[in-house]
Amino acid sequence: MGELILLVPVVTLMIASVIDLRTREIPDWVTIVLILTAAVAAVFGWAQIHWWMVGTGLLLGLGVGLGMFFLGGFGGGDAKLVTGIGAVLGPFGIWFFLFWMAIAGGLLAIISKLRGSRDYAYGPAILAGYIGYLVFPANIWSTLQKLMPY
Repeated sequence: MGELILLVPVVTLMIASVIDLRTREIPDWVTIVLILTAAVAAVFGWAQIHWWMVGTGLLLGLGVGLGMFFLGGFGGGDAKLVTGIGAVLGPFGIWFFLFWMAIAGGLLAIISKLRGSRDYAYGPAILAGYIGYLVFPANIWSTLQKLMPY
């Protein structure tokens, strides 16, 4: 069941991305679904996430999201999505997610620039970051460990 619970955010983020592309807004219910998913996973012990991890991940996601919002890099909906994903992934997984989200966001910015646009929806980059987290976290960690000189 733990692996299945990780797919709920994929579907939720896909819906959010489509809405973001069409309207440039992300509804509040998306973040609520993500936080409730994390809470249910913690209550039933799915996906090896505990309450302290949900709370800490949520706070980290909120900090990063608000920081990017106040710096002008995110809209409010983007900040909410990162907060919700922080709750789902906890304090450790959020860093891998943020790495992949930044890579996807950079590619999205380059494509936007080449198309002559300055404004673009960041929801797809958040979705790509989450999918990157699901596919590649262990590979990055083992690669980084091999590169460390100790």
